[in-house]
This record gives sequence, structure tokens and C-alpha cells, in this order.
Amino acid sequence: MRSRYSAFVARDAGYLLRTWHPRTRPGRLDLDPGMRWTGLEILDTADGSAFHATGTVTFRASYRGGSLHERSRFERVDGAWVYVDGEFLG
Repeated sequence: MRSRYSAFVARDAGYLLRTWHPRTRPGRLDLDPGMRWTGLEILDTADGSAFHATGTVTFRASYRGGSLHERSRFERVDGAWVYVDGEFLG
């Protein structure tokens, strides 16, 4: 989660696409060059240890003018954690 947040900050669409589950990955990703991320707060995690194949991370990512609150689902693909999808919480 933290590495994907850092990729959003750096506008590294390539990394974001590589760490997105092939089943749900978009064909391309257009990042807003005006977006200024200002912080990440991990609020909760479930599963996601070395013994799990899935996990969730609930977080709040702040940006200039607001925040994004989401519960993200991750799965292992070939041993690596990848983003599946997210549920917006407000």
C-alpha cells in the first residue's frame, strides 16, 4: 500500500499498473498532474501476512483540498502482492 501511495505521489503510472491485478487492471492510467498528495494514514489491515493469499488495507490518503478514504483488496500473484480493487468509504 505504501509503495502504491508513493507511486501516486511520483505519478509513476507504470509502477501502479505493474502492481495491479491482471484481472482488474485498466488498459492505461492517466494521473492528474495537478494532484498534490500530502499524506497517508493506514487505519486498519486484515490478513495479508506471509500465510495469506489475500488481504485488505483501510487507509486515508490526504491531498491538497481533501482526502480519499478507501478499503483496498490485495491478492498474491506469483508471490507478489497486487491491488485488486477498492471500496470508497467517504
